[in-house]
Amino acid sequence: MQESFEWKKKLIDDYGLAFHVKDILIFEEKAEDKTHIIPFFADGYPGIMFQKTEKGVFLKPQNKFLSEIFLYGLTIIPIELVVEGAYRFIIFQLHPVAARALLGIDPKELNDDCYDLNLLSSVATKEYVGEIHKTDDIRAQSEIIAQLISQLILNKVYFPHATIMDAIEMIIKSAGKISVKELTEKLNITERTLQRNFIEHVGVPPKKFAKIIQFYSSFNQVTADSWSRLTDIVYENGFADQSHFIRDFKKYTGQKPKELKVKKEGKI
Repeated sequence: MQESFEWKKKLIDDYGLAFHVKDILIFEEKAEDKTHIIPFFADGYPGIMFQKTEKGVFLKPQNKFLSEIFLYGLTIIPIELVVEGAYRFIIFQLHPVAARALLGIDPKELNDDCYDLNLLSSVATKEYVGEIHKTDDIRAQSEIIAQLISQLILNKVYFPHATIMDAIEMIIKSAGKISVKELTEKLNITERTLQRNFIEHVGVPPKKFAKIIQFYSSFNQVTADSWSRLTDIVYENGFADQSHFIRDFKKYTGQKPKELKVKKEGKI
């Protein structure tokens, strides 16, 4: 279950992470006699995740076990984490350019994949993980991860140009509804330059990134259980019509909006 506390914002502020960290997400399940399948969908943000389990976390459809602490890239196709028994996930959502800026990793290589942070030579990740295991307190564990990220920031290997940062902010503020043409006009750059910068720093073209942000905005509305007419969500989020919306929604979740809503309500 995801929990939300004021301490998360304070932790981000205290360690000066606000420019690099969007949010801290906590997922926890204490049932030890079940196999849990946790779906994750595209949201436009990479992240750092620490996972505490007895038997590890299996990633599908990539069919691989995940490291105890890792950096993941943009999620594009729907993925599932399979866990046997109890688990705790602590996730720091990062800015879209974080993979290259903090670690110098090509973000294209991280799309729908992850990087084991124990492989870092610039930061003693295993020492931080060792400290995490000395406590079972979520806040204390999160603070140690914040310390790790602050060390990565001190060792920052790349500083993205202001143009790409402005473009990302415009897309997010518009909930993905701004066009590439509008972006190039507002930023006074060519479409080719914008395309190249996005692939280099974010890992996907600007149009695809906007589509992901647009999808996630609509996804939040679909899963909020407060809607009665699907068309309201369709047009509010800038989709041309309901068929385009359903097609995109299924592309990113593997399900139609009404199917996801029914499953979330526990009717099937």
